[in-house]
Amino acid sequence: MRANRIRNLLLVPFLASAATFASAPASAQNPYDGLWQVTVVTKTGSCDAQTTSTVNVTDGKISGGPVSGSVGSGGLVRVSINGAYANGQLSGNSGSGKWNGASAGVACSGRWEASRQ
Repeated sequence: MRANRIRNLLLVPFLASAATFASAPASAQNPYDGLWQVTVVTKTGSCDAQTTSTVNVTDGKISGGPVSGSVGSGGLVRVSINGAYANGQLSGNSGSGKWNGASAGVACSGRWEASRQ
């Protein structure tokens, strides 16, 4: 249960940050604003093996719940989620990167992939 809780703490904020890749509204300032489908895969640790979610990014800012982060105009993604961190790169309609974190003595890490919705 503890590992699932950690994975959820990492996934939800990460996905929110991944939302930075999105179909841009007419007033968007960042080319990655919009909705993105993000898949988070655990490579090491006892967190859930894989989770998929949809996220949203507005003006290059990732926020909501415990997540804070940004997506630069060049596609660089940086996210912080309750002691967990994710980074990577968006390009066009897709992106990928790495994540890692630890909570209550349980460490997990892996990769994430995103696609524009």
